[in-house]
Amino acid sequence: MSPPLPSQKTPDKNASRSHSVELNLREVHQLFNSMDPSPFNERDLDDDAEEFIVSWAQEYPTDEELTLRIHLERWPPENPSVTILEGIHNHFASRARLNRLEFKRLMKQGQFSLLVGLPFLVVCLLITRTLLLRQGGAWAGVTRESLTIAGWVAMWRPMQIYLYDWWPIRRRGAIYTKLSQIPIEVIPSSVTP
Repeated sequence: MSPPLPSQKTPDKNASRSHSVELNLREVHQLFNSMDPSPFNERDLDDDAEEFIVSWAQEYPTDEELTLRIHLERWPPENPSVTILEGIHNHFASRARLNRLEFKRLMKQGQFSLLVGLPFLVVCLLITRTLLLRQGGAWAGVTRESLTIAGWVAMWRPMQIYLYDWWPIRRRGAIYTKLSQIPIEVIPSSVTP
């Protein structure tokens, strides 16, 4: 195979791809929660709009570029682009902060569960090894097995937290952080990009 000519471009396997999320709205008000009395740029997003944006953002790897294109059917008298951009960025920055708090709480819960579960496991194993090891009979065997199982069941919650529960929280946090900085294009519906 011959090397590429200087004028040819070789595809970069590490180059990030760009994707866009398209959102069609009749008017700006559909994007924001109508029950929130804050100014638009500080309002929460409408639940359906947030779910739509997040679900599409989850479809792509977090290291790939993503653009949000909002198509507005009814263009207001004042250009809504800045309000929409600030509102979406503020909303997802707030979600990212809450996600970090949720992660910290989960790690504290894991620590507490470990501080409870580990000593309980040690006590159960010590009892089975010291008090019941030389005991014969069915009841001693059942008690030994029951204490061993109880000790390991006490370790179930910290193991679940540290092995599995934190992954989705971190992934969601990465998505919220990405969406808090996402490039946004606001386009009148009659205009095609």
